[in-house]
Amino acid sequence: MKINYIIIILALFILAGCGKDDEYKLEAFNPEAFAYDLGDSWEVNALIHVKGFKQREDSQSGTFEASLDYSVDLITPEGKKISKIFTDSINETNDEEFQDIQLEVQFELDSTYKLGKYKLIFDIKDNFSDNSTTRPVEFELTD
Repeated sequence: MKINYIIIILALFILAGCGKDDEYKLEAFNPEAFAYDLGDSWEVNALIHVKGFKQREDSQSGTFEASLDYSVDLITPEGKKISKIFTDSINETNDEEFQDIQLEVQFELDSTYKLGKYKLIFDIKDNFSDNSTTRPVEFELTD
């Protein structure tokens, strides 16, 4: 009889461990990055799509809200890391549930940056579920 109680208690612990936040698997996909030569500097543009974030529904208005924080680290061709070269937050509302959200990045590199392959590392956090993800994307500075 005690074994049945122990099995039931263990089963309850296992079910309790499978929390609701597991359904929110933050995923970043389709990253793109490119640079424009402005003569004496470079304009870097990047974008990435994010899905699997938690959304809040306003029961009165029927709108959905999402909140994401993101930053981008730059890795130079020499392997030097420049942390948080770009940071931003996005708080969006929509009449329907979001399928995904596009995050955009834009910053300049001065003429001290050498030609070569660079890497951006997106670090994205869902403010409603506290889940986070990272995703790299490369671009090149060329003549």
